[in-house]
Amino acid sequence: MSFGTRALLLPLRWSRGLSGIGLALGTFLFAASLTPTLVPRTAVIQGVLGGVCFAAGYGFGTAWRWLWTYLEMPAPNERLRRIVNIVVAGICLLVAGIFLANAAEWQNSIRRVMSMEPIESAHPFKVSLIALVTFAVLLTLARLFRLMALFLARRPLGFMPRRVALVAGLAITTVLVWSLANGFLVRVGFRVLDSSFRERDALIEPASPQPTDPLQSGSQASLVKWRELGRAGREFVASRPSAADITALSGRPAMQPIRTYVGLRAAGTAEARARLALEELKRSGAFDRKILVVITPTGTGWVDPSAISPIEHLGDGDVASVALQYSYLSSPLSLLAQPEYGSEAARALFSEVYGHWTRLPKERRPRLYLHGLSLGSMNSERSIELLELIGDPIDGAVWSGPPFGNRFWRDITDRRNEGSPAWLPEYREGRAVRFMNQNGPTVPPATPWGVMRIVYLQYASDAVTFFDRRSFFRKPAWLEPTRGPDVSPQFRWYPVVTGLQLLVDMAFATRTPMGYGHVYAPQHYVEAWVAVAGAGSWSPEAQAALKRHLWDHAQRGSDDRDGEEGAYDNRGG
Repeated sequence: MSFGTRALLLPLRWSRGLSGIGLALGTFLFAASLTPTLVPRTAVIQGVLGGVCFAAGYGFGTAWRWLWTYLEMPAPNERLRRIVNIVVAGICLLVAGIFLANAAEWQNSIRRVMSMEPIESAHPFKVSLIALVTFAVLLTLARLFRLMALFLARRPLGFMPRRVALVAGLAITTVLVWSLANGFLVRVGFRVLDSSFRERDALIEPASPQPTDPLQSGSQASLVKWRELGRAGREFVASRPSAADITALSGRPAMQPIRTYVGLRAAGTAEARARLALEELKRSGAFDRKILVVITPTGTGWVDPSAISPIEHLGDGDVASVALQYSYLSSPLSLLAQPEYGSEAARALFSEVYGHWTRLPKERRPRLYLHGLSLGSMNSERSIELLELIGDPIDGAVWSGPPFGNRFWRDITDRRNEGSPAWLPEYREGRAVRFMNQNGPTVPPATPWGVMRIVYLQYASDAVTFFDRRSFFRKPAWLEPTRGPDVSPQFRWYPVVTGLQLLVDMAFATRTPMGYGHVYAPQHYVEAWVAVAGAGSWSPEAQAALKRHLWDHAQRGSDDRDGEEGAYDNRGG
C-alpha cells in the first residue's frame, strides 16, 4: 500500500470506534453552546467553545458505553443498533442545523442589551469547521492518553491481575501527565511570560513624560525613580487631571491631586515597597489632604483612571492616592502563578498607611478610603481585618468588578435580603454595604450610612463576578426571572455547557463596550464615590457634566490605546 493511500485511509482509521451515544451527546452539547450567555462571541471563539462542549458530551457518552460493557450488560442487536444510529444521526444533524440557524439572533440578543451593532451572520460553516478541528485535537490527545495507560498496564504492570493493572496504568499515566503539565510546562510557561511582562513593564511610553511637579512620584524630588514606577505606574502618575482641568469643570479653585506609586523595581520585598510608599506619602504631604485613597491595582499594577479621576474631581483635587505593584503578570496569570503576592502586598501597604493614619489627630487627618478593581478588589478586601478597624474605622471603600472568589462579597451576597436579586443584592438596611450597577444603588440616596461605607460596583453581565463553579450542575441564582438589565432574556441554563460558556465569558469579559461586562465606566464610578465620599460642592447638574466629560475622555483613551494595558488588563481583571 502506497504512502498516499495510507494517508487517505488515516481519517477512516481514526474514526473507527467512535461512540454513537457519545456523538449524540456531543452534538446536543455543541448545540447548547450556541445559545447566548453574558458576553458576545466571535465565530472563532464560538467554534472552539463548541468543539470543547462536543468533546465533553462525547466523553460522557463513551464513559456510559464503557460502564455498560464493564457491567457486562447485554449488547444490543447489531441490526437494531445500526437503525437507531441512523435515526439518531439524522436527529443530531437536524438539531445542530436548527441551533446554528438561530446562533446569529442569540448573539444579537446580547448585543442589543449592550447597545452594540447587530451581526448579520454567525458564520455557521466556520463555527462547525473550527468545532470539528477542536474536537479532533482533544480526541487525539485523549486517545494518546489511553494508549499510554494501556501500554503501562500490559507491559510494566503485566504481572498484576488485568483490571488492577488497568487501574494502576491509568493512575500512573494521570500522575505523569499532570506532573509534566503542572510542573515543567506551567513553570517554564510562567517563567517565559514573567520575563515578557517584565520587559514590557520597563518600556517608557513616549506619551508619559517624567512629571515636573515635585509632589508626584517619579519626579526629580521623589524617593521613587521614574524608571522604578514601571509602565503601569508611569501611566497612572502621568494621567492625573490637572488643577486647571478640575477648575474648568467645577468653576472653583482646585488643587493638584497627588498620585503616589511604587513599582516592583523600587525594592525587593512588599514590606520594603510599602515602607517606601509611606515615606513618599509623607514627603508629598498626602496626609495633609482632605481625602486619601489606598489603591490595590490589577495584576500588572495597572490602575483604572476611570476609577480615580472621579474622586479627584469631586474632592476638588484635594485628594492623594497610593498604589503598590505586586506582579508583572496580568491578573488571571498572577492569580494562578502568585496567588499570595497580591494579598501580601495589599496588606503591607494598608498596614503602613493605616498605622501612620491612626497616629494622626482625628481632626487633622484625611478621610481614608480603599479601592480595588477585579483582582485588586479581592486583594484590597484581604488587606483589612474588620476587628482591627473597630476602634478606629476607615471611612469606606469602593470595590468594582469583584471576582467570584471574593470572600466578603460572597458572604454578603449569600446573606442578602430576601427577595433582592443575586446580581444586585440588598443587605440589611444598607447602612454598611451597598451594591450598585449602571442604574445606581439599590437603596434611596437619602438612606443613612453607618460609620464605614462600602460600595460594590458590579454589572450583571460581568462573568468575572458571577462565574460560579456550581454553574456546571446547578442554575445560578442570578438567572432567575428578574434579570439584570444587561443580560440577554434568551439566556438559558444547561448542565455542563453553561459552566464552560461562563469560563469563556470570563476570558473575554473585557471585549464589551464600556459600561458592560468587566469594563467599568467613569460615570458609574462617580455615583459610587458620591455614595461613599459625598458630592462635596458638586450640584447634580455639575455631576452630570462631570460624567459626560469623564465618559468622553475615557472613550478617547480607549480608542487611542486599543490593545494596550487598559484594554486588556483592567478588562481582563
